Amino acid sequence: MPPRSVDGSAPDLPLVQFIPADPVESAGVSARPPLSIVYLSASAAVGGAERALLDLLASLRSAEPEWRLAVVAPEEGPLLAGVRALGVDADVLAFPAALAGLGDAGASAAGGRGGALSLLLGMLRAGPGAARYVSRLRGLLAELRPDVVHTNGFKMHLLGARAAPAGARLVWHLHDFVSTRRAMAGLLRRSAGRVDGVIAVSRSVAEDAAAIVGPDVPLRTVYNAVDLHRFRQIGPVMDLDAAAGLPPAPAGTIRVGLVATMGRWKGHGVFLRAIAALPGELPVRAYVVGGGIYRTAGSEVSAEDLRAQAEALGIADRVGFAGFADDAASAIRALDVVVHASTQPEPFGLVIAEAMACGHAVVASAAGGAGEIVTPGHDALAVQPGDVEGMSEAIRQLALDPVLRDRLGRAGRETAVRRFDRARLAAEVAPLYRSLTSSR
Repeated sequence: MPPRSVDGSAPDLPLVQFIPADPVESAGVSARPPLSIVYLSASAAVGGAERALLDLLASLRSAEPEWRLAVVAPEEGPLLAGVRALGVDADVLAFPAALAGLGDAGASAAGGRGGALSLLLGMLRAGPGAARYVSRLRGLLAELRPDVVHTNGFKMHLLGARAAPAGARLVWHLHDFVSTRRAMAGLLRRSAGRVDGVIAVSRSVAEDAAAIVGPDVPLRTVYNAVDLHRFRQIGPVMDLDAAAGLPPAPAGTIRVGLVATMGRWKGHGVFLRAIAALPGELPVRAYVVGGGIYRTAGSEVSAEDLRAQAEALGIADRVGFAGFADDAASAIRALDVVVHASTQPEPFGLVIAEAMACGHAVVASAAGGAGEIVTPGHDALAVQPGDVEGMSEAIRQLALDPVLRDRLGRAGRETAVRRFDRARLAAEVAPLYRSLTSSR
């Protein structure tokens, strides 16, 4: 948790150490030639890391219109549609099947030597295909001639370290803790000699990564951002009842929702048990908003398992499963309370910032990066990860107190405007690119 000021609020600490701007650049005139940046994404779906990438591209496209930006992803999908809508080039370089399913999420769940062995066996199966993919990726990057290769996702961190041209700088964008993924941490440590800079989405992630990359690699903390025009109080509202196949909720119902990917550590079970612990007479209807988006084996829970859990808890008639929302902002606006229930420390917690920007009350599992971006009692209610009783009590308080919901929502919007406007991303990331390329 960051230090608190005397009134209990989180002070505005610097997010990065800025490199002083050239006088000519400060006047709005570029003193140096435009850069070419190629972004490697491990997924074409749009989860938190991919939304963060789109926000970064939008900010850079506005601030540095002369820069050549391109994204490489393993397949067509929502990410590349969003990339092209920004006027950024997009290329598809398909993963072979064994490489597409390779990841350490399932391996990490197995834990210890069993987890490492699971990942090792997956690597052996993917080996020949991975080698061919690296060769093809190296050829594509040679054609694109980037000044910087910016990788998104553990898989692309490893592949980028092998495929980036010798003359390009390699930047890892870390959206996850490394130390908790023991098998992957070993692989990243062996590849760290090739990386030139690291961007971490929170101070917690930065501190965790420092042991992997060592003291000589520039490591910047750059918080994720939110499109404040899209995520605001007024706009389209998703019909969650229709999406979940439920009859319309009675007037006066308080809608409480978990908006998340189906990652195993996103706390769906905690959320369902917290709902089950609420007084039966409380007019609350709960929603699970999200669907499976990743192909990595073992990384996600299934909606069928969650429905079975709701049935076993006796709350099947009080919970709607709305599936993946193409427009997360419209889903958030449909809720009275947004719940973040991750059972592990959160690297950042993008849905928290998005819900704040929409002016909605938030209950957050405030550990890791999530603990850095909220001020408990001021712009969110905070609970410890996995605390079913605490989460249930926080939901109960908000369901019964519309004044509290309104106060938290107003303060949350102010926090989002002050700290998470995506316009700031270019000002924080471009100096890192410049510093790395100027030292060649």
